[in-house]
Amino acid sequence: MAAGLVFIASGAVLVVELLGIRLLAPYVGLTLETTTAIIGAVLGGIAAGAALGGRAADRLSPRLLLPVLLAAGGALAIATVPVVRLLGPALRGGGDLAALVIALMALLPPAAVLSAVTPVVAKLRLHDLGSTGSVVGGLSAWATAGGLAGTFATGFVIVPLVATDVALYGLGALLLALALPLGRGGAPWSGSVIGLVVAAVLLGGVAVAVGVPCDAETRYHCARVERDPQRPSGRTLVLENLKHSYVDLDDPRRLEFDYIRWIGDAIDGAGPRGEPLDGVFLGGAGFTLPRYLLATRPGSRARVLEVDGELVDLARERLGLRTGPDLRVVIGDARVTLADQATASADVVVGDAFSARSVPWHLATVEFAREIRRVLRPDGVYALNLIDQPPLKLLRAEAATLLAVFGDVALVRPRGGIEGGNFVLVASETSLPAEAFSTSRGTRAVDRDALTRFAAAADRLRDLDSPADQLLSR
Repeated sequence: MAAGLVFIASGAVLVVELLGIRLLAPYVGLTLETTTAIIGAVLGGIAAGAALGGRAADRLSPRLLLPVLLAAGGALAIATVPVVRLLGPALRGGGDLAALVIALMALLPPAAVLSAVTPVVAKLRLHDLGSTGSVVGGLSAWATAGGLAGTFATGFVIVPLVATDVALYGLGALLLALALPLGRGGAPWSGSVIGLVVAAVLLGGVAVAVGVPCDAETRYHCARVERDPQRPSGRTLVLENLKHSYVDLDDPRRLEFDYIRWIGDAIDGAGPRGEPLDGVFLGGAGFTLPRYLLATRPGSRARVLEVDGELVDLARERLGLRTGPDLRVVIGDARVTLADQATASADVVVGDAFSARSVPWHLATVEFAREIRRVLRPDGVYALNLIDQPPLKLLRAEAATLLAVFGDVALVRPRGGIEGGNFVLVASETSLPAEAFSTSRGTRAVDRDALTRFAAAADRLRDLDSPADQLLSR
C-alpha cells in the first residue's frame, strides 16, 4: 500500500504539470519561457511539499494526515481548471510573467500537497534506523516510477483520448476515492475529507460554468473557429491566443491577412501565370494557401506537412477542407516528413509552421534550409512567414541563415518604420523573379544586398544553436 500511494501521488503531480501546460496555453501561449515558468512552479511545489510534509509527519499522526493530503490533492487538481479559467482571461497576453503567476496559483498547490504524501508514508514505514536506507530508497524509487508512469500516460494515452479538463476531474476523483477509505480512522479527519470532496464537486461546477475556451482540443492546440461578422462565408482559425488562418468558404482566392497576401504574391511569381505548380506547405492550420494555389493555378498539386492530425479533422469539419490527389496531407513533424519528399520535386515551399509566436527552432536552422533547397527545383521559391518584434533579433538571425544557404534572399515587410509583426523571407537558389515580391499596398521589398547589411551582425541558426524563442523575446 505504501508503494502504491507514493506511486499514485507522484504520478498525479506529473499529470497535473503536463495537463497544466495545455490548460494555460490558450491564455499565455506555448513558448519555451512559458513552459519553463510552469515547470518551475511545479518543481517549487514539489520541493515545498516534501519539506513541509516531512515536518507535518513529525508533528501530527501520519496515518490520519495521509487521507487529508490525498483528498486535498484531489480537490486542488480539480481546482486547477476553474482557477486557470478565471485568471486566464484577466492575464491574457501577459506572457512569461502571466504564465508564472497562473502556475503559482493553479499548479503549485496540488503539486505541494501531493508531494507531501511521500514523507508521510515514509514516516509510517520507518520502524528502526537499520532499515532507513532501504525504506527511503524504495519509496523514492516508487515515486520516480510514478512520475514516469504519469508522464507517459499523459503524453500517450490521456491527451489523445480525453479532454484536459475531464482528465483533471478524473484524476481528482481518483485521489478523493483513495482518501475516503483511508479517512475512516478518526471522525475529525473523516469530516475534513468529506468537506474536501464537497469542495471539489463545487469547484468542478464553477469550471463548467466558466466554460471551455476551445472548440476542439487537439494534441497540440486549443483551437476555435470564429465567424466573420462582416462576411458570412469568412472563418478565422484561432490556436491558443493567436489568429492563425482566415478562410473564405466561398472564395479560396481571398487572402485576408497581409502576410498571407505577401506569400500569395510569392506563389504567383514562382512561375508563369496560370501554369500549374507543385507546392509543399510546412504547416496546414486553415489550409488557406494550399487552396489558393489550387484555385489560382488549376492542375497544381499541394502537399501539406502538418504535425496535428486532429487540426486537419477540424479543418475538414469547420473550414471546408477537401483533400484528394491534388491536395494531400502528411501527418508528422515537418523536419521528419520533409525528408520523405523527393529531390527537386517542388516549385514552391511555404514555411508557415509555428509554436506559439515562434517558428519552431528546428525548422529555422541552416540544416533545415538545406533540406528545403534539396526539395526545391533549381528555380524554385521558398517563402517563410516569421513573427518578430524589435530589436528583430530572430528576423536578423533567420535572414543570415537563409543567406548562407540560398543564392538570393529578400524580405517583404510593411512600409514605414519596422515594428513588431509578421515578416516574409523569400529565397531561391537562382535570382528571384521580380514577380515574386508583393505588390500589396503598404509593403516594401528589401533586396539581398540590403538584407545582408541588415543581418550582418547576426549569427546563423544551427541545429546545435538555435535559440528561436529567446531571440523572439524582448
